[in-house]
Amino acid sequence: MNNSAVYLDHAATTDLNPAALSAMTEQFSQTGNPSSLHGAGRRANRVVDEARTAIAKVAGAHPTELIFTSGGTESDNLALKGLFWNRTAKNPLARSILVAGIEHHAVLDTVSWLEAHEDATALWMPVDADGVLDLQAAKELIEEHHERIALGTIMWANNEVGAIQPVVAFTALAAKYGIPVHSDAVQAFDSVPTNFATSGLATMAVSAHKIGGPVGIGALFVRRDVVLMPVQHGGGHERKLRSGTLNAVAAAGFAAAATAVHETLAAESARLSELREYAVQNITRLVPDAVLNGPRDEDNAGLRLPGNLHFTFPECEGDSLLFLLDMVGIASSTGSACTAGVPQPSHVLVAMGRDARSARSVQRFTLGHRTTHKDVDILLEALPDAYQRAKKAGMAADESSIHTAGTGFTR
Repeated sequence: MNNSAVYLDHAATTDLNPAALSAMTEQFSQTGNPSSLHGAGRRANRVVDEARTAIAKVAGAHPTELIFTSGGTESDNLALKGLFWNRTAKNPLARSILVAGIEHHAVLDTVSWLEAHEDATALWMPVDADGVLDLQAAKELIEEHHERIALGTIMWANNEVGAIQPVVAFTALAAKYGIPVHSDAVQAFDSVPTNFATSGLATMAVSAHKIGGPVGIGALFVRRDVVLMPVQHGGGHERKLRSGTLNAVAAAGFAAAATAVHETLAAESARLSELREYAVQNITRLVPDAVLNGPRDEDNAGLRLPGNLHFTFPECEGDSLLFLLDMVGIASSTGSACTAGVPQPSHVLVAMGRDARSARSVQRFTLGHRTTHKDVDILLEALPDAYQRAKKAGMAADESSIHTAGTGFTR
């Protein structure tokens, strides 16, 4: 059980699914390296193979396309670096990467590293005021620069404002010129339908602990005709793309969580979106200054993650509001980091056209499988007073001292 009486930060991590706990408990009593040839090793290997098959089924992928990793960050690194190095090895002039400013820092920082160390160039794709990729602008960038574009990357759903991206439309634009596309689907996987086979993606990153699986395991889906340059080397595990002893216990938990969540996906999506809309309507009623960020999606039409609420609360520091809510037992998130004691604006909101000051005055509430109507009511009761107190405390620093760079952003 979490320390907070009301946990509204499920986008950061969520409770271990009972099915995952059961599957892992069973495996903890077993011994065997999945790469060993003896009986214990073969048994562990079967566990991994069965987990691979189950997770791939949920993702609409073939089991051979699933590469186990330590989580979303490693998956993003392997995909972006692996695609970039493979493409530039074939065409040294193809060194540009299509990317939007709303991406998670696992993607943004990897692109920055490739710029600094591998002579890559970021081609920045704009997003609209709701944080959705501007497809027309992306099309124009592709048509103008396609000869030197190594790859594109587009998250399936934004981790801060919940905006679902036009993945299939974007991959179709890139496919005209043979440009591979990666997607960070960490927030979207098992929250909205994510079919790898029909997406047109070359690679797709997911993580177990976002869906009730264990921390420390994730996956990268790699289309069978796609070749990646490996980031790490060793025993040649996982199609020689990711060496290292496979974690049979975690794989079993990941598969159990993915299967259990997928079975109730439609019903849970409807429940969470209804709770979300109830919260949106009442937050805007109780705190008239509050501004919802991202698509509204009142009818749960697939424009926004079902359990995501992201608000700007003008003239209050996001961290101040977070701590005030935490004091009364409500866990939320600013979606941004505080580096060396200086609050940082949300890079997502900055990319959406907001000024740095308002991009610091934000709060993200994310609902999950154990969120109830009562939880939302407790938030609604506490929020107006917490906001007034945070607003009275004011902003921590002038805009001139704020920088959009930084690390440590939570998913």
